[in-house]
Amino acid sequence: MTKYLIVFLMISKMFAAQGDLFIIGGGKRPSSMIHHLVELSGGEKSHFIVIPNASSDPLDVAKFQINQFLTHGAGHAEYIYFKDNSTNIDSVINKLEKATCIFFSGGDQRLLAADLLNSKLLEKVYKQWNRGCVISGTSAGAAVMSELMITGDESKNESEYPFITIEPENVILTAGFGFVKQAIIDQHFIKRNRQNRLISVILEQPELLGIGIDESTAIQVHENGIFEVIGKNSVMIFDARKVKDIVPDSNNNYSASNIIMHILTNGQKFDLNKGKVKK
Repeated sequence: MTKYLIVFLMISKMFAAQGDLFIIGGGKRPSSMIHHLVELSGGEKSHFIVIPNASSDPLDVAKFQINQFLTHGAGHAEYIYFKDNSTNIDSVINKLEKATCIFFSGGDQRLLAADLLNSKLLEKVYKQWNRGCVISGTSAGAAVMSELMITGDESKNESEYPFITIEPENVILTAGFGFVKQAIIDQHFIKRNRQNRLISVILEQPELLGIGIDESTAIQVHENGIFEVIGKNSVMIFDARKVKDIVPDSNNNYSASNIIMHILTNGQKFDLNKGKVKK
């Protein structure tokens, strides 16, 4: 029996379920949300790794985040902050081996992408995720979750107010980490009135859903593509996959028909693969 049990455990480990994604829209994180993330990551047996590279003050942000996880019952929490080529150094990469949750802090998502894309460290993050590790992030750490990432920059608008139009070729995108392939993620969404930029993006990329996560709110994405809203505020979903008549006018303003919009709150679920609210 012992021999067969060992073989079974080895096979089970080889085919471990992909970990959940816990994507936070930024802002203050309610205690109930952090407690949920800690429990999801193993509770008192959890091992959190914080990656604060998006922040302009990475060490203070990392220490704050570590304290928050420990206060809410995490068993262990530490951070990895790297510069230059340290994302390809084995001693740094091996720190992820015991992680049950890898957390990307807020700040500027462009910094995070510049530091990690095409690195061995990010490869290790993927491997940990495929072994069941939870991948989480807030604000900039949410934006990087999708395969195409909103940078926060625009190419045309010269107004003091950001993204005041819905027009082509204005929202600048770049490669994200690709944990979510069916959608583009935006954050601080309702609080900062970011609907214009996400609608512009999905009209240019109609095969992708647009998911706008508000502050103090998260989506927990399961391996089967179904996510649940967790938190105080709302998540907005824009679906242009059946859109008709996408036409810019003489002033370069988009017009379109048949865009579907969903607004979800705490406890509601959505199927990313089917593009439908889960009843």
